[in-house]
Amino acid sequence: QVQLVESGGGLVQTGGSLRLSCAASGLPFSSYVMGWFRQAPGKERMFVGAIAANFGMTGYTDSVKGRFTISRDNAKNTVYLQMTGLKPEDTAVYYCAAARAFKADSRDYDYWGQGTQVTVSP
Repeated sequence: QVQLVESGGGLVQTGGSLRLSCAASGLPFSSYVMGWFRQAPGKERMFVGAIAANFGMTGYTDSVKGRFTISRDNAKNTVYLQMTGLKPEDTAVYYCAAARAFKADSRDYDYWGQGTQVTVSP
């Protein structure tokens, strides 16, 4: 079975850093685009960024550019989201997801993790 398991969430102060991990199994990891999404209470799930399957191209939503960095280790079947300069507006449940193409629409992603909570205090 395909499984995506996020970890690394928690509570951090404004300006702090946090590194999320997503471990994948049951799929050809190196063939998939890996994306990160987030959902705040009462709001829609929104695209954060993604990394291409076979090369290092990344894309991010404007609100996190320069602060967040996505990387992947195909040998470990793991994708990372390094977050710096965190703001209260970044508070949300963060999800990793796998897609066959580089997209920002959640409907294009085939598999999803359970999510991990990130809370940024003022």
